[in-house]
Amino acid sequence: MKKILGRIIIGLAVALMLLYEGDWALWRLHMAQGRGMGTVTVNTIIVMPLKDNKEEYDEGGLANVACSRSLFPQAGSGACWWLARHRDDFQR
Repeated sequence: MKKILGRIIIGLAVALMLLYEGDWALWRLHMAQGRGMGTVTVNTIIVMPLKDNKEEYDEGGLANVACSRSLFPQAGSGACWWLARHRDDFQR
């Protein structure tokens, strides 16, 4: 049983590695064509610490954030599909 579980884990790790490498290669191809990056408008929320471990949330306005058009984050930017679904950006 341990042998089968070990092979399954190794197989999943290899599959994830191949998926990431394929995503990176496709993203690089899109970058060469000028379509690899995009922007998403997010709502910035500033978190300010108060006394007694309390926090105050202030609206910081809207900001355009650079994102990669890929499955995984690339070039230090989040993936556009993820940022589009999580538009609130908390800044501490």
